[in-house]
Amino acid sequence: MNGRREFLKASALLSGAALVNSLPFQSVYAAGSDIIRVAVIGCGGRGTGAAFDALKSGHNLKITALCDAFKDNLDRAYDSLKKRFSDKIDVPDSRKYVGFDGYKSAIADADVVILATSPGFRPIHFEEAVRQGKHIFMEKPVAVDIPGIRKVLAAAEIAKQKKLNVVVGLQRRYQDNYREAIKRIQDGAIGDVVAGQVYWNSGGVWVRPRQPQQTEMEYQMRNWYYFNWLCGDHIVEQHVHQLDVVNWVKGAYPVTIQGTGSRAHRTGKEYGEIYDNFALELTYADGSAVYSQCAHFEGAAYRVDETFQATKGRVYMTANGNRAVLYDWSGKEIYRHNGKGNPNPYEQEHKELFEAISKGEYKFANAEYGAYSTLTGIIGRLACYTGKPIKWEKAIQSNISLMPDRYAWDALPKVLPNADGFYPVAVPGVDTGRYIEV
Repeated sequence: MNGRREFLKASALLSGAALVNSLPFQSVYAAGSDIIRVAVIGCGGRGTGAAFDALKSGHNLKITALCDAFKDNLDRAYDSLKKRFSDKIDVPDSRKYVGFDGYKSAIADADVVILATSPGFRPIHFEEAVRQGKHIFMEKPVAVDIPGIRKVLAAAEIAKQKKLNVVVGLQRRYQDNYREAIKRIQDGAIGDVVAGQVYWNSGGVWVRPRQPQQTEMEYQMRNWYYFNWLCGDHIVEQHVHQLDVVNWVKGAYPVTIQGTGSRAHRTGKEYGEIYDNFALELTYADGSAVYSQCAHFEGAAYRVDETFQATKGRVYMTANGNRAVLYDWSGKEIYRHNGKGNPNPYEQEHKELFEAISKGEYKFANAEYGAYSTLTGIIGRLACYTGKPIKWEKAIQSNISLMPDRYAWDALPKVLPNADGFYPVAVPGVDTGRYIEV
C-alpha cells in the first residue's frame, strides 16, 4: 500500500507548491503597470462573491471587466463592488458585456479571469480563457456533461503547457482542517481507507417564478439550478464538494458507481427536471466502497460532512466549524483540528492564486482534479437516472451533450415543458438511452 500513499502525496502536491516554475513576469500584467487586471464572467451571487474574495486577497488587483447574460445581474454586481471597493473597480460601460458572446471580449480585457456563470457554460469559457493565455479561477462544478468534461481536460493540458495558474472553487482543498487531516491520512496515521460515508443534505435553494415576457431560454437560465444543461443537478452542482473529498482521500477515482434517487418531494413544475435525493455507492479499484448521500427538500435534516474508516482508525471532517478528528480503533484521539481563527477558505483560494501570480510563479493546476470530481458527480447522476451501475471507463466515452445547439434568447434548450408546464424527469430503467449510450 505504500505506493498508494506515494500517489496520494504526489496528487496533493498538484494543487500546490510542486508546480512552482518561473513565469515571464512581464506577461502577467498590463503594459507599464503592476496592477493585476481581473475580469468576472458571471455576475450573480457566486461571481460577485468570488470578486469580493479576490479583492480581499491583499494583492494589487483591479476589476476591469464584467460580463453576464443579464444586464440586471451585471448592474447589481457593479454597484455592490463599487460600494465596497470603489478604488479597485475600473469598469467603464465599454467593458461591461451583456449577452452570450461578451465573455471573449471580457477575457481579453484582463490578466486573470473569474469564471462563475452557471456551470453549463464553464467548458467553453475555460477553453477561451486558456486560448487567450489567462490565469483562471473557475467555480465548481466545471461541466455538466461528459463532452464538457473532455473539453475541460483538453484545455487543462494546454494550460499546463502555457504555465497558466488554474484554481477551482473546491474550497475544501484550501481549508486548514481538510489539509491537515488528509495530510495525516496520506502519511498513514489511520492506515488504508476501506470505507466512508459523505453527505450534503439540506432544504434546497431558491426558485424564481416564470415571468410572462420570458422566452423558454431566459426562464431556464434564470432558474438554472433546475435544468441539467445549466446545473447538472444538485449531485453535481453542490455534492461535488463531498465527492472531491472522497477522491482526495482515496487518491483515486471510482471504477464503478451505482445508486438510486428520485423526485419524491419537490414535484412541482417549478423544479424543472432535477431529482431531490440521491444515494450512491462508489467502488474503487482496491475494492473499497464509499456511500454518498445528498438531498434537497424542505424538512430534510441538515447534514454536510465526511467520515472514513481505515485499517487502523477513522476520521470525521466537516466544513462547519472547520473541524476534523482522527481516532484509532481504541477510541484514542490521534489528531484534533481546532477551527478557531483559521483562514476563510473562500478567501484563501484567491489569496494563494494571486500570490503566485504576483510573484510570477506557476503553482496551481486544479483543473484536472476539478474535472474528475465533477465527472464523479455526473456519473453518479447517470447511475441514478438510469438505475444501472456505470463503469468510469465506459462513461468517459459518452457523446451525449446536454447543451443547446445555439445560444440565443430565441433558441430552444433540448429539454422543454409539456402542455401543462411540466418537464420530463428521468425514470430509472425506462429511458436509459436518453442519458448514456447503452
